[in-house]
Amino acid sequence: MTITPSRTSGVPGSRIDSGSVGAGRSRPAEPQPSQPGPAGEDPSSRGVLAKAALVTATFSVVGSLLGLVRDQSLARLFGAGQETDAFLVAWTVPEFAATLLIEDGLAFALIPAFSVALAKRAQGTPGDPVRALVAGTLPRLSLAFAAVGALLVVGAPQLVEVLAPGLPDRGLAVTCTRLTATCVLTFGLAGYCSAALRAHRRFLAPAAIYVAYNTGIIVAMFALGGHWGVRSAAAGVAAGGLLMVAVQVPSLLRQLRRRVKTAEGASVAEAEPLNIVLMATVLLFALCRQSQVLIERFLASHLHSGAISHLNYAQKVAQIPMSMSLMLCTVTFPVVARALAEGDTERARRRVERDLSVAAAVVLLGTAVVVACAPQLIHLLFQRGAFTAADTAATAAVMRVYALGLLGQTMVGVLVRSYFSAGRATWYPVAAMAAGIVVTSWIGAMAVGRYGVTGIAAANATGITVTAVLLLSGMGPRSVPIRTRRVLAELSRPVRAAVIATVVGTFVAARPADPFTGLLAGSAAVTAVFVLLGWALDAQGFAPALRSVGTVTRRLAHAVFH
Repeated sequence: MTITPSRTSGVPGSRIDSGSVGAGRSRPAEPQPSQPGPAGEDPSSRGVLAKAALVTATFSVVGSLLGLVRDQSLARLFGAGQETDAFLVAWTVPEFAATLLIEDGLAFALIPAFSVALAKRAQGTPGDPVRALVAGTLPRLSLAFAAVGALLVVGAPQLVEVLAPGLPDRGLAVTCTRLTATCVLTFGLAGYCSAALRAHRRFLAPAAIYVAYNTGIIVAMFALGGHWGVRSAAAGVAAGGLLMVAVQVPSLLRQLRRRVKTAEGASVAEAEPLNIVLMATVLLFALCRQSQVLIERFLASHLHSGAISHLNYAQKVAQIPMSMSLMLCTVTFPVVARALAEGDTERARRRVERDLSVAAAVVLLGTAVVVACAPQLIHLLFQRGAFTAADTAATAAVMRVYALGLLGQTMVGVLVRSYFSAGRATWYPVAAMAAGIVVTSWIGAMAVGRYGVTGIAAANATGITVTAVLLLSGMGPRSVPIRTRRVLAELSRPVRAAVIATVVGTFVAARPADPFTGLLAGSAAVTAVFVLLGWALDAQGFAPALRSVGTVTRRLAHAVFH
């Protein structure tokens, strides 16, 4: 697939689903033809991005909360012992599938492809390039997803042996792996639908997929846990994958059924094949990134029972700030892809620099809260049922170290979208991620014997930070040419604010004996110090981040109370 410049000023249907804004509408409004705007006008207005960000933020928050409920339910029902470790080894499959097929890999290849097809549709290309793209790619990709899933089902014993050779209950892990392997097909289809809808500027259904997914897992654990034990969680993964597809199919079908004017006698548009090299680079990058989990679980499988569980719970909580910080990039990735397709490098550069500054401000505030209030957070979220006070202490210690890599993870998430937004193959992100994996493996192997799970968390944080530095230094001819030195200087300001806020927040959170009071006091102290220092240091991404939070809060309040 070759990206060709396009000067269309808008994308047909460049708004979010009507169900995401307003109330009382029984069906989406009929799409209106896009009208050419002034030269150089951004095809994504601020209003469109604000509404899309609101939808994504709302459902991301709900999905994250349900993810916490899912993890709380897992901890309460099955604790942090041998059975949970077995399930978490099987959980590696959906974790990899989500990264490869939904969050990163497939989206990096498909969103630029759909952006080009939409531009051709807007220009009046004979036939419908969007339908042609779907007809030429979806059947083949579906067969590939099904084949890989079947291979994992058959090879589950060998996979468990490779992932966790020191695991006591391998039979349970094999059973759970065979259940979770079904998600390769469902996640692949869900990721395809998400990429197509986001390219159409439809964000409601893609934003809701993790709400559906986590709901399926939670219901399965409580409905089947008494009879199946931890296998019920694996069955919930299979059910949740089906729900992820189901919530998106109606919206995608509406887009594909749109009437497209075609000249009489014009030939039907032929599908433009996906760039195989591009697919290989994005999937290899996502595979390398997710392999950090393999390294962690391989090393932790040789430690005490529950080590894998402590790592898992710590990561799930610590990654919430990163997920929130990357919501904006999910919305703006199609904008950057369209800008590069039109040859507007300056607009793409401004967008990426803004995304970096805002995402950094959000994740650093979240990191400061996570580090300062780690014991209180874990106590309130998980310490009940089979999850003991000792589990809380171990998980909190791991989470504090793991959180040190959140800025690096956020920068990787922002920057890698810039490398792939032009729809061209590049191997540099794969090399940068591979270098980070080498660092993670080396430090993890050296530190696990002495520091246990804390050493594994430190290796993860160091490795992803190395990758972020390499990606930032490689921007330019390989990607969107951002001003690297200026970006680094701007990032140093919220970093300084976060360090001081963390110290103050840790001191304040430890004073009250009640964990809930400690969490409230520590979070308030972190936020107050971070906000004051951010304003004092004139951090670039600080004001936009606060405005974004304020806008989302006002819109949510309006939706609830009016």
